[in-house]
Amino acid sequence: MLRDTNALAHVIQTYGKTKQLRKGKQLHALLICAGHTPCTFLTNHLLNMYSKCGEIDHALKLFDTMPQRNLVSWTVMSSGFSQNSKFWEAIRTFCAMRIYGEVPTQFAFSSAIKACASLGSIETGKQLHCLALKSGIGSELFVGSNLEDMYSKCGAMFDACKVFEEMPFKDEVSWTAMIDGYNKIGEFGEALVAFKKLINEEITTDQHVLCSTLVACGALKACKFGKSVHSSVVKLGYESHIFVGNALTDMYSKSGDMESASNVFGIDPECRNIVSYTCLIDGFVEIEHIEKALSVFVELRRQGIEPNEFTFSSLIKACSNQAALEQGTQLHAQVVKINFDEDPFVSSILVDMYGKCGLLENSIRVFDEIGDPTEIAWNSLVSVFGQHGLGKDAIKIFERMVDRGVKPNAITFISLLTGCSHAGLVEEGLNYFYSMDKTYGVVPREEHYSCVIDLFGRAGRLKEAKEVIDRMPFEPNAFGWCSFLGACRIHGDKEMGKLAAEKLVKLEPKNSGALVLLSNIYAKERQWEDVRSVRIRMRDGNVKKLPGFSWVDLGCQTHVFGAEDWSHPSKTAIYEKLDSLFDQIKAAGYVPLTDSVPLEAMDDGLKEKLLHHHSERIAIAFALITMPIGKPIIVKKNIRVCVDCHSAIKFISKVTGRKIIVRDNSRFHHFTDDGSCSCGDYW
Repeated sequence: MLRDTNALAHVIQTYGKTKQLRKGKQLHALLICAGHTPCTFLTNHLLNMYSKCGEIDHALKLFDTMPQRNLVSWTVMSSGFSQNSKFWEAIRTFCAMRIYGEVPTQFAFSSAIKACASLGSIETGKQLHCLALKSGIGSELFVGSNLEDMYSKCGAMFDACKVFEEMPFKDEVSWTAMIDGYNKIGEFGEALVAFKKLINEEITTDQHVLCSTLVACGALKACKFGKSVHSSVVKLGYESHIFVGNALTDMYSKSGDMESASNVFGIDPECRNIVSYTCLIDGFVEIEHIEKALSVFVELRRQGIEPNEFTFSSLIKACSNQAALEQGTQLHAQVVKINFDEDPFVSSILVDMYGKCGLLENSIRVFDEIGDPTEIAWNSLVSVFGQHGLGKDAIKIFERMVDRGVKPNAITFISLLTGCSHAGLVEEGLNYFYSMDKTYGVVPREEHYSCVIDLFGRAGRLKEAKEVIDRMPFEPNAFGWCSFLGACRIHGDKEMGKLAAEKLVKLEPKNSGALVLLSNIYAKERQWEDVRSVRIRMRDGNVKKLPGFSWVDLGCQTHVFGAEDWSHPSKTAIYEKLDSLFDQIKAAGYVPLTDSVPLEAMDDGLKEKLLHHHSERIAIAFALITMPIGKPIIVKKNIRVCVDCHSAIKFISKVTGRKIIVRDNSRFHHFTDDGSCSCGDYW
């Protein structure tokens, strides 16, 4: 057998395909010991075997000792380097091949072009493209597909399309590269157009094409198109392929069709991996079904599947959005146990989660434990300080970030400007806004202009806020007009308030907040006819006022309260506590702000009672009778805290000696036992 070159080549080739490195080495050693110096043909097979088994250094040593090399030897080495992620070596080997007088084949070109794609080196890729054209193989299927892939991965879709169009024959690989390219640059609609053309040209559809198309469907939430792709998956028998199943689950999850996502997930329990579970968790998180997301997590742990950083990130994000501290803390414990606490993305989301749950100290501690914070981690901490209205601290973190050489991005400036706005740091905020493009190369978007409108509005500088609206290069978004409208209400400018309300209603016809704020502006000026006309408009337009709710977590249970809420099992104890608190805070100097109730015919006694039974006060009373002394009370509210409740909670914190944290839809308020709030009454 040792003298049968073809038989030996077949055996070596088999060892390479099956990655049996040990047997391959034994055969190589046997040839050397038997005194049979392998010929170039056999050595090329050995080079290929070592490369496929990941022993590229061993292959290189063998290559360097070859007394005679041919075109195949050079091609195998270039391909080997590319396969083993040594991309520059692959390109250098390709260049050396040409210096030695060998004319590269389409396979050698393909390996070098793949290396350029992996490196993102479009200039080297263009040189190879020119050389391929000169050699007459630029439009060859194998070379063309790799050129198309290289251009698309480098973001040059125009060049990728040109290569694709010039190919005389296209197969499923070239079509997949095209669809993938569009996906990578966010042109998902074009990806679906490419898939339609593929179908029309009757090209064989494989699982890779289907997966790439499903990615585009998910990104566009194009569930109907995705279902037609799903039917192709079933017809072609790919439904049991794990990565196709994952693509389907992901597509349905991103489209919000969790019933279909769950059905695909449940087809074959044997065809699931961590990606399958994470896709399903992501879907439930997006529609804010945190309990179902957590139950999927419990199930994957029961099945012995290890969660990855994406699983944890998605779940912690859900806890962050819903301020579910108890579940978030438990997930943090598991993150530490599995050693994901050093993952930059997971740690950054933990910073955000603790901040949104009101535990600022925990956010800072998690951040300080990150060895080398990424841009995401810095942005999370700046955002946390911004949400808590600590503008000066947000600025300090921003300056530290810049000093460390981390470049701020558009998100950084939104958080920074928000912090400045909530803290009344108008000049500082403006300086950072004007430095965005000039110093940091970040072009202000409509979100940044909206922050500047808010910055001026909160400070009562309505004229300057209006000037920003008039001068900005695009129409303000809903947040911009809402900020301006809120400022008009606080500072009593009914004319500009009416303008802002009309603009906001046009952008969001079903947003009751705009008309409620306008009604409040008229009520403040005691223009009751205008108040009635606004309410008639709401009634005729079927626009319902968003009811205020507050909730507080006790253990793993969330207790939700509305205004004048008598539904809780502990209602008697809660209202006894409320009445007791009312007497205590009145004795301490609290004066109800009855003018904040926009009702003409109601006397002050009834207004006091109405204010006293607002949902945040009921939630605080419940927390005071159920939570141990020393534990901070954290209350969440779906709308802005009213000015009277803000005043009352300062007194409640003072008379009870308890720290109370209230998160409304705008920011955090930290009330302390000295009767003050972190916002400094500026919010």
